[in-house]
Amino acid sequence: MPVLPMFPLGTVLQPTGAVPLQVFEPRYRRMMRDCLAGQDGFGVVLIERGSEVGGGDVRASVGTRAAIVDPVELADRRWTLLGVGIERLRVVRWLADDPYPRAEVEPWPDPAPSAALPSLVASAAASLRRLLAAFSEAGGRGIPVELEVPDDPILASYRLCALSPLGPADQYRLLSAPSTQARVELLIGLLDEAREVLLAGMRLDGDVGPA
Repeated sequence: MPVLPMFPLGTVLQPTGAVPLQVFEPRYRRMMRDCLAGQDGFGVVLIERGSEVGGGDVRASVGTRAAIVDPVELADRRWTLLGVGIERLRVVRWLADDPYPRAEVEPWPDPAPSAALPSLVASAAASLRRLLAAFSEAGGRGIPVELEVPDDPILASYRLCALSPLGPADQYRLLSAPSTQARVELLIGLLDEAREVLLAGMRLDGDVGPA
């Protein structure tokens, strides 16, 4: 069973997504050196309870393998880098945090997609555009409404999740979905619900008329 260095975070990394990191704890600085020496990446999992610093956290069992992009070791020995999501994985067994968190992992690929998936992906993209437009109308900074997603429907589903302004709990539900179709259907529901909540708040503030 492959053993992978693990980086528990307070956020979810989706395949195709990216997370900027500043690494300052000694154990994770060592992990970066080991990863780069082996030209390998690390796993990212959500911290369900606890803190990113110091250990003693409760970690999710589904995560994402990340590649290391643009690593820089600073003069004070901190590292800055970008973790780019490559594939979904499941944690089979956590090992001792010595010298840093590690786990036995296995890839968790999506099942073969159905023929109906491309139209569902298009619907999810439309829902995301509507939500981002509502954010823009509310005066918030959002992602451009013109979205670029991969042609592959599985990668597109992850990309839309990565671009969606949803919290860690919802992002983890999406990452843990048993199939691409289930993920996209859940995403549409979450996006439409978030838009309705946003529009309701705007109406209370008197910014918009009825939806």
